[in-house]
Amino acid sequence: MATLARLQARSSFVGNQYYFRNRVVDEFRKKENDAAVKIQSWFRGCRIRAYIRYLHRVATIIQKCWRSYLGKKQYRHLVKLAHYTMKMNLYNAMAVKIQRRWRGYRIRKYCFNYYYLKDYLKAVSETNDAIREALEEFAEMKEREEKKANLEKEEKQRDYQARKMHYLLSTKQIPGIYNSPFRQAPDPWELRLQKAKPLTHPKPKVRQEYSASLSDWLACTSARSFPRSDILPPINKKCQGPFRDFNEVLEQRYKPLEPTLRVAEPINELKLAREEFKREECAQNIHSKMFFPFSSYHKKEKYTASMHSSSKYGSDSYGLKQFRSENPRKWICDKDFQTVLPSFYLFSKYGKLYSRAGQIV
Repeated sequence: MATLARLQARSSFVGNQYYFRNRVVDEFRKKENDAAVKIQSWFRGCRIRAYIRYLHRVATIIQKCWRSYLGKKQYRHLVKLAHYTMKMNLYNAMAVKIQRRWRGYRIRKYCFNYYYLKDYLKAVSETNDAIREALEEFAEMKEREEKKANLEKEEKQRDYQARKMHYLLSTKQIPGIYNSPFRQAPDPWELRLQKAKPLTHPKPKVRQEYSASLSDWLACTSARSFPRSDILPPINKKCQGPFRDFNEVLEQRYKPLEPTLRVAEPINELKLAREEFKREECAQNIHSKMFFPFSSYHKKEKYTASMHSSSKYGSDSYGLKQFRSENPRKWICDKDFQTVLPSFYLFSKYGKLYSRAGQIV
């Protein structure tokens, strides 16, 4: 009973202690909860950031592999293009070399004759020299004629001046200005004044005063009378004015019909033109057989000599003389001559110019 009494006496103190301790505990519990929440948030943040870094590394590896694959693919494509370009350049260079050799051979054999062109240029140079000499002679003749005309003009001017100054001629009593007594011989102008005739001035025309009578005025015979009409032209005279010829007008009116190009030409004009072009090409070619350089098509055929070497009038000097042959005994100096290849180029380059220009180059 005593214990119960003590507990009852201390009940208020116990209640206060209970409430006080519960309040303190609640405060500490809130701080601990906040601390736990902070620790959990920091840990979870570290874990998420570590996971994100892992994802970044994995994505970087994937991108690296993919970009490596694309780079290798593009590099293989560039290598393939470069190899194809090198092959095409090589083939083009080989084709150009073959075409150059073949065209040079064909031009030298069929389309160009060095010695004929040399003779032609020699004849042109000789003709030019003759024409230049004729032109020089003509220029000298013109110059002589001009000098002669100038001398005649000056002589006429001197004669006219002498006729104007004839009053300065010497007389028996008074010597002139060109015949000074202190000179051993008279001046040439004195002799010219003696030969010249004095210049006479033309007589002035006297104006006749007007005097007309009444009868002349009424008869319309004077200049101050009533105006008279001009005489009418004859009938057969051509009419003046912007009139065209009668025959020209009829020709324009009844001229024949001029159809257009579309109506005048047939509908198969293109086909006919192509056939005509083929015929001309076949006529100009030396042979109409196709050229197969990489086949055995022509191996079994017999070689047909060209017209230059198989002519009955004798072969040209093309096959007998070499363009690059040298004969040191005919040299006029120790310096080596230029090869014939540049001269070929010059002739082939200016051949058309010479042929169009005619004789004067």
